[in-house]
Parts: sequence; C-alpha cells; structure tokens
Amino acid sequence: MDMRKLVGRNFARLRKQKRFTQEKFAEVSGFTQQYISDLERGRRNPTVVTLFELASTLGVSHVDLVLPDEDAPDERRRPGKRR
Repeated sequence: MDMRKLVGRNFARLRKQKRFTQEKFAEVSGFTQQYISDLERGRRNPTVVTLFELASTLGVSHVDLVLPDEDAPDERRRPGKRR
C-alpha cells in the first residue's frame, strides 16, 4: 500500500466533507495550496507533526488520515520498492 496516496485520498475526502476548498484550507492552516495539491496527489510524504496539524485543522484525528480505505487493498507495491 502506498501510504502517500492513502493519506492524500483520505485528506481530500475529509477536506471536502468539511467543505474546505484547497485554497480555503491553505488560508486557515498555513500550508500552501501547492502543498495541499501535492499531498492529495500522493506527491508529499508528510511528517507525523504535519499529519497532526492537518488533522487538527480539519477537526479530525490524525489516525483518520492513515486508515485504509476501499482503494487500499487494490494497490500493489512496485517491484524494488522498500517496505
């Protein structure tokens, strides 16, 4: 399972549920809109502190950002990827 993609999907879903646009979330959280976009596309590898800050701004638990979703079992590791 690609954790960057999982966190990105969970974050995007929760952000939309809370009715934040990327721009509005960036404004209230202090992260840039580009960072939010990259995060949602699985191009960022957020630290534990960043996960906590993102979740706090959304009003959810940091655990909600890493819980497997319905797409997680379908993801396969590419050969040569470290675990």
